[in-house]
Amino acid sequence: MRICMLASGSKGNSIFISNGETAILIDAGLSGVEIERRLKSKHIPITSIDAIIVSHEHADHIQGVGVLSRRHQLPVYLSSQTGIAAPQLGAIPKISHFSCGTAFTINTLTIHPFSISHDASDPAGFTIKSNNRKIGIATDLGIATTMVKEHLKGCHGLVLEANHDMRMLEQGPYPWPLKQRIKGRTGHLSNESSRELLMEILHDGLSHVILGHLSETNNTPEIALRVVTEPLTNTRLSVTVADQSSAGPMIHL
Repeated sequence: MRICMLASGSKGNSIFISNGETAILIDAGLSGVEIERRLKSKHIPITSIDAIIVSHEHADHIQGVGVLSRRHQLPVYLSSQTGIAAPQLGAIPKISHFSCGTAFTINTLTIHPFSISHDASDPAGFTIKSNNRKIGIATDLGIATTMVKEHLKGCHGLVLEANHDMRMLEQGPYPWPLKQRIKGRTGHLSNESSRELLMEILHDGLSHVILGHLSETNNTPEIALRVVTEPLTNTRLSVTVADQSSAGPMIHL
């Protein structure tokens, strides 16, 4: 299995995942042109993408979905509630609806969407399985529920939100209502909450964690890494931070 963070943050999100036979994008929150450019920078032809899966309707996750779907006849998978909440997608030539809690397949990949706590219509996290390998995607969630933890158990690779440092958020420039939204149960995970979640699901088979959706105002890659990895000792786990401005490395699991 391969995973590449094409973009991660409040200005746009997209994740490439492939098992060598099937390739998907989780979200396409940049312009279609920029998504194509970042794929090309990693030597991934857009024609190799089999589908786009949408986590929720916020603009930083769907900006390029409609354009890419129409331009390249790409199937789009999303929940029916998300589709209703995202009329800006426009006409999608090939659309399929999933339900959180029910797994579905795209060629040789098995995708299991699960409900997360975020201020969207029907937000989803995902696990993707193939060839006894499992990747978990958990960003844009205010709290890590028992359901989230259960789904993320046994992952070999994990994309985990570490949105903000609590002190930076509290002392930062955001207005009070926005701070409360971010800190709330339907907002975003702090570095500390991300660490707690990781410690609960950590196991010997987990080889790589990518910290995602970092706030450019209320966090830094250095702080996120330090806080999340603080309790990790004697482990071969690799922890990296996704970038907003460029595609990250291709990670092989």
